[in-house]
Amino acid sequence: MTGISAVIITRNEAHNIERCIASLTGVVDEVVVVDAESTDNTRELASAMGARVIVRPWTNYSDQKNHANELASSAFILSMDADEALSGALRASLMKVIDQGPEGAYRFSRLTNHCGHWVRHGGWYPDAKVRLFPRTGTRWEGEHVHETLALPPNTAITDLQGDLLHFSYPTIASHEERIERYSTLHAEGMHARGKKAGPVKRWLSPVAKFIQGYFLQLGFLDGRAGWRIATLSARAVFLKYRKLHAMYRADANT
Repeated sequence: MTGISAVIITRNEAHNIERCIASLTGVVDEVVVVDAESTDNTRELASAMGARVIVRPWTNYSDQKNHANELASSAFILSMDADEALSGALRASLMKVIDQGPEGAYRFSRLTNHCGHWVRHGGWYPDAKVRLFPRTGTRWEGEHVHETLALPPNTAITDLQGDLLHFSYPTIASHEERIERYSTLHAEGMHARGKKAGPVKRWLSPVAKFIQGYFLQLGFLDGRAGWRIATLSARAVFLKYRKLHAMYRADANT
């Protein structure tokens, strides 16, 4: 027994879920998958890999993850996205933690694969995430996107060696689709907080984002992938503020 439950929320992750669960073998006592009514065979694949699968209509990222955590039976949660997998080095670090007995919370570096290229610049690495934490007293917070983890007070955080491998963007089209979806979520979140997007914000922020990622954060060292990422990141900012402005105008016309 390792004392750790892996928790994954899913929707249409048939292309990722087997790799994710396979990387957890020997590291966790159970895998809990909360599936938001996938229309592919995510649930069947996860079940065949030994996961306990629960179907739950989608609410939001934080709520889905908190519900999944409540279903776990172990004292510690290893929170995974379906498009992630443990590297060999990270598995070894986790096994040392298990041997010693986990205490506090643990943070991993996340390494993203963009269309076959491992991205180490442009602000994409190390992209550190706290993903192993005590179940009791820990909550995910935030209603829109990029939820945050609220740990119990005074919880010590330890950085582990090894990367959490992130297979997030297999194609340019998948990146563009995510930009479209996430820019809407970001705009909705800002709109709910009363934010506005004036002309300076709408037109200069995308330029600033490109300069930051490609030049200041050395995205050019990732070659063609660095250029694509910087360009798409600028587009994401442009869409976010354009959608926010459209929401503000819609409010003004009602």
